[in-house]
Amino acid sequence: MNEMTKIAVQTTLKDWETDQEVRWCPGCGDYAILKAVQRTLPEIGADPANTVFVSGIGCSSRFPYYVESYGFHTIHGRAPAFATGIKLANPELDVWLVTGDGDGLSIGGNHTMHLLRRNLNCQVLLFNNEIYGLTKGQYSPTSRIGTTSPTTPLGSVDRPAQPCAFALGSGARFIARGFDVSKELPTVLKAAHAHRGAAFVEIFQNCIVYNKDVFNDFAMPKGAEERQLWLANGEPMLFAKGTLGIALDVEKLTLKVVDVVDGNWQAAGVIVHDVTNRSIAHMLVEMPFGPFPMALGVLYDDPRPTYEDAVLGQDVKAREGKSADLGKLLAKGQTWSVGS
Repeated sequence: MNEMTKIAVQTTLKDWETDQEVRWCPGCGDYAILKAVQRTLPEIGADPANTVFVSGIGCSSRFPYYVESYGFHTIHGRAPAFATGIKLANPELDVWLVTGDGDGLSIGGNHTMHLLRRNLNCQVLLFNNEIYGLTKGQYSPTSRIGTTSPTTPLGSVDRPAQPCAFALGSGARFIARGFDVSKELPTVLKAAHAHRGAAFVEIFQNCIVYNKDVFNDFAMPKGAEERQLWLANGEPMLFAKGTLGIALDVEKLTLKVVDVVDGNWQAAGVIVHDVTNRSIAHMLVEMPFGPFPMALGVLYDDPRPTYEDAVLGQDVKAREGKSADLGKLLAKGQTWSVGS
């Protein structure tokens, strides 16, 4: 559990709103994500005086301006480096990193990878709209094959990156998914905050101007239960009002969709979600949408010691039995005096 969840600070959503005009395109999914975060912060007992939002460059990276806490709007792709420095300087701070699919997976992919590999204790919110919105709609690392844009007028031929698969491959110990207007997003954010270590949350976000409604196939409210698999630890993987489920094909070692008759999911072989099962998490992340529903919620959660704990513990050990003596340090090794 994050240290900040132990501090019962009483705030409201209003306490987390700034005097800055929120400037995203009308209808942008970022508005819904901002409100979800501002609703979540009071519920976890977060303290504005100990909370830091860090971002890089992009539409999502305007986030620190709109949250009444400390914030750093940094440089393209380098927010993880700043977040690491902040956390090492003051491990008690509650650090939230806000990035996008371009900022976090293109120029910043290397930095994101190493933050996750090191397991810095922070929350990484990656807004995925599958496009470069701020710079007028170029295709991004997550754009689908065939995406037409100013930089791919004939359609993208690149195979898109999968953010959660990237995070798992980088060694992340917490992986979750949500989408901008989902009522479940605050629940996902709370789970990310409760995890001690690097918590990676992919948030599908509608870019109303350059990639409008690209997630409608699973995010539209009408019929959503047929296309969304909301995961809960210890619960069977059921969707479509419990009439369908996800089972393991033991011969092919892949997942499959099975019918559930009369609610008897056990007989159908439906998997019970175990957030510590990394192999199943990989399968859920890579389930092709269409034949399968979109896996949402907490896919993987298996904590391990954090980077800053290891660094600071090493520092304490190095200091044991030693006293600071600058004169002795300067006189160590080969020294000489210069006379007149």
